[in-house]
Amino acid sequence: MDSRILVAEDDDLLAELIEFKLQEAGFSVERVSDGESALDSVQKRTPDALLLDIMLPGMDGFEVLRTLKTKSAHPDLPVMVLTGRGLEQDVVSGLDLGASDYLVKPFMVKELLTRIQRLLDKDKTAG
Repeated sequence: MDSRILVAEDDDLLAELIEFKLQEAGFSVERVSDGESALDSVQKRTPDALLLDIMLPGMDGFEVLRTLKTKSAHPDLPVMVLTGRGLEQDVVSGLDLGASDYLVKPFMVKELLTRIQRLLDKDKTAG
């Protein structure tokens, strides 16, 4: 596997765990801790998928998602929202803004890896 995953997560411990588990599964990982950095990173070197927290400092994940899908050169980038915000209205908002998937924390690592692989496989068959 040579897929590159961008992880936008401001909780350092959780970001480290996600990075470790993704690398262990064969992914290349870049980590950022705020929304602006996520958008900058996507512009500089487009990842194969973005894991996006909603509760980010500065520009939140919903705004990052909105910007990616409407104002960037990468509207088709697969985005999985990974957040503690599990209310129905949050899930619906994320999906309406163009998220490919929405996973609520706490999550199971194997489920996260399976969903990422599914996201990447779907993107390959679509593109």
